[in-house]
Amino acid sequence: MKDFPFLSVLTLLPLVGAIAVACIPRAKAELAKLVALIWSLVVLVLSIVMWVTYTVNSTDRFQFHESYSWIPSWNANFTFAADGIALVMLMLIAVLFPVVILASWHDVDQSRRSAPTYFALLLAFEFTMIGVFAAADVFLFYVFFEIMLIPMYFIIGSFGSGQKQYAAVKFFLYSLVGGLFMLAAVIGLWVVGGHTFDFAALVEAGKSIDQNTARWLFLGFFIAFAIKAPFFPFHTWLPDSGGAAPAGAAALLVGVMDKVGTFGIIRYCLPLFPEASRWFAPAALVLAVIGIIYAALLAVGQNDLKRLVSYTSIAHFGFIGIGIFAFTTQGGTGSVLYMVNHGLATGLLFIVVGMFVARRGSALVSDFGGAGKLVPVLAGVFFFAGLASLALPGTAPFVSEFLVLLGTFSTHQPYAVIATAGIILAAAYVLWMIQRTTQGTLNPALDEVPAMKQDLSLREKFVVAPLILLLLVLGFYPKPVTDVINPAVQATLQDVGTQDPAPTVADGKAGR
Repeated sequence: MKDFPFLSVLTLLPLVGAIAVACIPRAKAELAKLVALIWSLVVLVLSIVMWVTYTVNSTDRFQFHESYSWIPSWNANFTFAADGIALVMLMLIAVLFPVVILASWHDVDQSRRSAPTYFALLLAFEFTMIGVFAAADVFLFYVFFEIMLIPMYFIIGSFGSGQKQYAAVKFFLYSLVGGLFMLAAVIGLWVVGGHTFDFAALVEAGKSIDQNTARWLFLGFFIAFAIKAPFFPFHTWLPDSGGAAPAGAAALLVGVMDKVGTFGIIRYCLPLFPEASRWFAPAALVLAVIGIIYAALLAVGQNDLKRLVSYTSIAHFGFIGIGIFAFTTQGGTGSVLYMVNHGLATGLLFIVVGMFVARRGSALVSDFGGAGKLVPVLAGVFFFAGLASLALPGTAPFVSEFLVLLGTFSTHQPYAVIATAGIILAAAYVLWMIQRTTQGTLNPALDEVPAMKQDLSLREKFVVAPLILLLLVLGFYPKPVTDVINPAVQATLQDVGTQDPAPTVADGKAGR
């Protein structure tokens, strides 16, 4: 089965689906939705087959390797390959897209916008997301890194709400500026790396690159990825984009697209520039810790549900950042697992917030109050999503957050201690959000909104059920995922030239 071109087929399938859906007449919106859903489910099934085929602890780190000639004069190829880190991200994409498509079933007002266009853009976005995580050629990665902006730009700008045009342009410009930094670094890397874009060849070439040159190249990649994640202080585009985007698209924005930034740091910054990574680690840790506290404090003060969830994501990316630059197996594995779990938990939270907003016609916390009395099941799912977001024990994010803090504490105790304050703040903003929205005295205005008296429909139950199940299963038994991630993280740390600290052993005198 490994001879089957999984990665190229997975990449192209959503693109073909996007073209097919875009060709469906606007009047046949239901057909377009159905085709998009079925197409995304086919991608999910193929991804599951690839997961089953993947060999854990194989001596071959990158499996399902494919390479096709593209631009011979530049030595650029259509090269795809997946290690454990890429594989879990591809599975996250495959799981989230069918859920989001089903959740977005009634999000498009056919009198004003074309439903086939919206769902075609979602599939086009899936095509770019799979491509960026599967690419094993630096130039191919850069191309996918840039073109993934296009479908999300149109989704926000055409199908969003509020200041959607402002948010779309800000999103595009921030990402484009980051992309320009990366382009300069990619060109520089090609020049000093032996005129090749092949990832494996560049890892070897990176060991002999001049120290100052490597640091500048690292910075070019890091700025692009820090904007995409986003890390403090490059974060200001996310609350605007998350607040303006449709709820399903926002779930993909923070659940999948932002992971390109942290994935890029792990995949490209660390192995290609090992000395520069170690040199820049203290600054990266400071930015990550500031992001945890600063974003959490801003989240506490938000009155807009979608912006609040966006700020929580910035804080969560701070945890991922300290795990990456702790340079320990526990921290690295925790960071990658955090990327997966955050996608599930925050994706669920954004989708449920979208259900509330669709019913109330407003995203303001002050427009709710006591909503749980009218929609108890929806309020219960909202409560669970909030608890998962703050990493309650028994949910998947707890495992990843614990691993990150454990791995960071073993090498950088002050950063781990400060980061724990973010956990306290997370409890504050999540519980405040839940209490003000669904608990307490019923807001009389809600009684006047008929839609607020409609609890979860069958379709909506099918939307939230798989995410709840995954969050619970991975909360109690994350081993199938960590077993896939661990070898890739260990290989990355070997490329960086770091190793886990030796365990502290007591001298045996205590207690005698």
